[in-house]
Amino acid sequence: MSAWLSIGEFATVTHLSVKTLRHYHEAGLLEPERIDPHSGYRYYSTRQVPTAQVIRRFRDLDMPVRDVARLLATGDVDERSALIAEHLRRLEQRLAATTDAVGALQRLLAPDPPRLEVVHRREPARRVTAVEGDVALDDVLDWYGAATAEIDAAVAAAGAHRAGPPGGLYDNALFTDGAGHAVVFVPTDVDVRAGRVHPVDLGARELAVTVHHGPHDDIDLTYGALGAHLAEHALVVDGPVHETYLVGPPDTDDAAAWRTEIGWPVFATGPDSRGIRPGA
Repeated sequence: MSAWLSIGEFATVTHLSVKTLRHYHEAGLLEPERIDPHSGYRYYSTRQVPTAQVIRRFRDLDMPVRDVARLLATGDVDERSALIAEHLRRLEQRLAATTDAVGALQRLLAPDPPRLEVVHRREPARRVTAVEGDVALDDVLDWYGAATAEIDAAVAAAGAHRAGPPGGLYDNALFTDGAGHAVVFVPTDVDVRAGRVHPVDLGARELAVTVHHGPHDDIDLTYGALGAHLAEHALVVDGPVHETYLVGPPDTDDAAAWRTEIGWPVFATGPDSRGIRPGA
């Protein structure tokens, strides 16, 4: 047996506000079973209470409205399980990101931050296998992932071998303007060309270098410390930042073991302000 509930009564028994119920109605997620044709008042059936409670639980877990609607609409057990599993994966990623952010904040607020070790090194000119392009800062991680996958596939197909750790060069404009030139590369024993993958000659540079230890979520702290060091020692930054991934995700799943070398050029050595030129 069921009974009718006004939208206010339904909001009371389900703990969903009237505003939320109206939104769910407009979105097609939870529609009233009856609407008075004269007054426009919405009426819900008591049979809809369990559905509203399910919706509230998933929305409390930040499942998007469209996914909740798909979940309720499907009778396919596999599709329903896949939707729930995908949302749980997003929650786990968010939890991991939050945990990393908390750790970074705790390290930032530590009374005795670890001392920054900076060395000055002349990087010789060298030839690498690379992908380069202009990229927005918000897209740089996806761009980097696609570029490294292309390089790895091209190197394997060519029968070439790595001759050192991978790295990247990132224009200052990427950080100051939100978009700029980026180069991701791997040293190889022979030239490799395939699609966007091509040889690039990196010019010799004088670098101020430090190593970031651990995950990349708080790498900005090491960038900040290195930038402060350069300013305090009256060193002028000129050219793109160099990153060398000494130990990274391809090497180990233990983020605490990752080592990323950050090098900033402190003076120019040639006419190309980026310090790179396409390989012949």
